[in-house]
Amino acid sequence: MIDLTRRQALGAGLALSATSMFPRLARASVPVRLTSVKFGSVSWLIDTLRAEGIDKKHGLDLEVVEVANNAAAPIALLSGSADVIVSDWTWALRQRAKGDDLKFAPYSAALGSLMVPKDSPIKSFGDLVGKKIGVAGTGIDKSWILLRAYSRKVIGKDIANVAEPVFGAAPLVTAEFKGGRLDAVLNFWTYAARLRADGAREVLSMADVVKGLGISPTPALVGFIWSEKAVAQKSVPVDVLLNAVADANEVLAKSDAAWERLRPLIKPASDAELVAIRDYYRSGITGAWGPEETAAAEKLTNLLIELGDAELVGDGTRFDQHLFHT
Repeated sequence: MIDLTRRQALGAGLALSATSMFPRLARASVPVRLTSVKFGSVSWLIDTLRAEGIDKKHGLDLEVVEVANNAAAPIALLSGSADVIVSDWTWALRQRAKGDDLKFAPYSAALGSLMVPKDSPIKSFGDLVGKKIGVAGTGIDKSWILLRAYSRKVIGKDIANVAEPVFGAAPLVTAEFKGGRLDAVLNFWTYAARLRADGAREVLSMADVVKGLGISPTPALVGFIWSEKAVAQKSVPVDVLLNAVADANEVLAKSDAAWERLRPLIKPASDAELVAIRDYYRSGITGAWGPEETAAAEKLTNLLIELGDAELVGDGTRFDQHLFHT
């Protein structure tokens, strides 16, 4: 969980390179500086905006701020190096409780999954008792906290106490899983998709976990985040960006050819892997955020506060419906 003041962000000294991936429009326009991890799913979206001419259709002048990883995006926003980032609304909620006027619009409802080898004897969640489980992230990762809550509800025991969790970066736990040193792995959706294409089997999706905890509809956890005051002062056209993104997602939802064009960015190991990533991405495409999503997000926030601690959600964090851009 990232907790940074603007001063700390400025002092962090992270290298951020802002490069325009699109030609400037002939008419004067205010650019939108958006963060993107190289080869990440946002880069696929940006490529689609460009290739389909959606940026020009909307008069969107997009500048891409390349960051090394997802954790660097909040630093870019708080330091003023970017206008809009893609991150979790739980982080934005914590920052809003500290006084930042952040806003959130949904980007993806795609969630990770709990995977096992294809020939594993593990057939159900209860079979994980006594097993070694790789977890992408740390002990306060939202997926892990929610899985623990689900475990108490389904088997009456905390999975953290009856199994052996192994925490680490997504690539590391993926490698350990492929090497046969883990019985199961809880990983982000992009890694889960690649593992599925490689033959791994899904035991439980995080979408099913959220649903099993009585939260419906499943709210998008990841989205576009910006400072309301900052974009207003500079007249940054965030709504233009959001409308262009909706059009790009419509293309990605329907066109298999668009995904073939993205192959060099996705770098799939096989055709099956490309299809798995495509299907996972499509499952996460969201519509507009409405009252039902806000109510679900409030239930999820309260659950995370109840199950987590100050390190997860922040001391003093409370639900604020005004975070969500409707």
